[in-house]
Amino acid sequence: MAVNKAYQTYQNNAVNTASGGELTLMLYNGCMKFIKQAMKDMDDKNYEAKNKNIQKAQNIIQELMITLDPKVEISKQILPLYEYMQYQLKEANIKNDASKLEEVLEFVKDFRDTWKQVIIKNRQQQFAQGAQV
Repeated sequence: MAVNKAYQTYQNNAVNTASGGELTLMLYNGCMKFIKQAMKDMDDKNYEAKNKNIQKAQNIIQELMITLDPKVEISKQILPLYEYMQYQLKEANIKNDASKLEEVLEFVKDFRDTWKQVIIKNRQQQFAQGAQV
């Protein structure tokens, strides 16, 4: 019990101290986790758990959609992809179609990997600027 409480405290601190970019990375990682779990639930024919995990993934995609800045050009290109992912998650849930989950999982991995590279580049630029001072 004490270990669980310590872990929960650690997780809360990680979220509370994360930058916006790190929070987005956490969202992508969480989405991947829920999609993978839904795939396992589908294999196990645990449809209630599958539904719950797909809904969690959908909620994360919805949050990512809400946080897009419509004034930024790339947001206008990302939004239709998020909408497509939402649609595929819904279809996967209704039709118990693991291939649709796999497709969305690949999209989320690509977004996550790209976002991770953006964070790394930003940190490198910040450190380079700090070294020049």
